Amino acid sequence: MSQINLKPILLGIGFLVVLFFLWIGLTYNDLVQKEAEVAAAWAQVENQYQRRVDLIPNLVNTVKRYMKHEESLLTQITALRSQWAEAKTPSEKIETAQQLDSAVSRLLVVMENYPTLKANEGVNKLMDELAGTENRIAVERERYNQAVTRYNVAIKSFPTVVIASAFGHTSPKPLFKAQAGAEKAPRVFED
Repeated sequence: MSQINLKPILLGIGFLVVLFFLWIGLTYNDLVQKEAEVAAAWAQVENQYQRRVDLIPNLVNTVKRYMKHEESLLTQITALRSQWAEAKTPSEKIETAQQLDSAVSRLLVVMENYPTLKANEGVNKLMDELAGTENRIAVERERYNQAVTRYNVAIKSFPTVVIASAFGHTSPKPLFKAQAGAEKAPRVFED
């Protein structure tokens, strides 16, 4: 009788086990990298929003002299600035940032009704800074959403979902989304 040589079979099984654990390690590391990309992208979004939040007091103080009857809008913007600074989670910051987007848009529309304000050099400089910041915010939100999408797709894709579930990567990250009604120009005055 011939004896079966177990050595090649055991080596094959050992090789498959090593490949399996290598796959788990590589998949886990990929998830960690994607999560780190989300965190880094979020930090850039926060940096740009902080830049905007830092510009707002100067703009509000400059504009207050011209727009006494727009006090409620300026107060709302100041309150939202504080609310953004106090927000703890990305979801809270996203919600506040969207409200701030809307209020700043209304401010820009209101400012169009003040020719002397539009001619003020200090206001123009602040508005240019704000416009540049708004562009930076848009770019960073897009990068953040791309990183979040890569992460969210990875944690839901098979077979990565198995590793994601085993290591606690099950919660999708929040995306920045346009506010309802963002496709319409803001209304400042009621008809």
